[in-house]
Amino acid sequence: MAFWAMVAHETDNGVALVREEVGDDFLGPGTVTIKVHYSSANFKDGLAITPRGGVVRNYPIIPGIDIAGEVVASESADFAPGDAVIAHGYEIGVSHHGGFAELARVPAEWVVKLDGLSTREAAALGTAGFTAAMSVQALLERGLTPGSGPVLVTGATGGVGSVAVDILAGLGFEVVASTGKTDAGEQLAALGAKSVIGRLPEDPDAKPRPLGKAVWASAVDSVGGKSLAHVLSTIEYGGAAAISGLTGGSELPTTVLPFILRGVALIGIDSVNYPIARRRALWTRLGNDLKPQHLSELENYAPITEADTVLRAIREGKHSGRTVLGVAGEF
Repeated sequence: MAFWAMVAHETDNGVALVREEVGDDFLGPGTVTIKVHYSSANFKDGLAITPRGGVVRNYPIIPGIDIAGEVVASESADFAPGDAVIAHGYEIGVSHHGGFAELARVPAEWVVKLDGLSTREAAALGTAGFTAAMSVQALLERGLTPGSGPVLVTGATGGVGSVAVDILAGLGFEVVASTGKTDAGEQLAALGAKSVIGRLPEDPDAKPRPLGKAVWASAVDSVGGKSLAHVLSTIEYGGAAAISGLTGGSELPTTVLPFILRGVALIGIDSVNYPIARRRALWTRLGNDLKPQHLSELENYAPITEADTVLRAIREGKHSGRTVLGVAGEF
């Protein structure tokens, strides 16, 4: 059976994302076959079509770390044709063909049955939204409550940051959104941010202080680098930072002082290898008590054939929110 896909090929001039017709044997191993309704655009997908991006092991590959759609065939008793599902993480879009195609085939232990979400809503959340939910859940498990004080979200216009702002505000938290985009105040306020501030620290060339004035009850950080060092130095006693990104750099120029003098916790968030039972439980929460209230406002839409343009904007830092890539009917 032939179907359409956007296939990334390594060439002498870089990596080309090409619309082409492929056969069923191109899909590779798996026990659940999915008719893809939607995928989404993520920074990791951008790296997949970037020369020496450090993501894809071997080309050609169908990118798309998010797969949202309908089961059409299953060898697993857990899934039946017609089930609405999402699959992301693990090897999807990296060493296993992903969601930029009309069909996808993956192991059943990578698949989540949707509850309270449409396939489009699930794609709008995708890996970034799931990472935001993991971050919020980690802070809640740490004991954070709306009465604890303001919660900082860095990189607030990005995929993780924007969904984190929406979820936290919906739970009643006072959210302070930090962003380098000077025109994003109205957008972030609409998501529920109580206030919007610029990038931290205000002086990017200043030497990070081990401890500053305690301001934030906790933080969701997707930036890393000097920004994270500053955030850690200003978290209140017993607070925590849930971290998932490194757009500001992978080095952390700080000391042990926030941890041993204020009891601050640094919680690493990894959605790629998150155990499937916990993954399914959190997706259930995303369709219920953690469901963002402004998901439709967070979402941009583009047909899958425009994926290259969207991913280029993400790589260049010119993208905000979440972009759903329509697959069904768009080839």
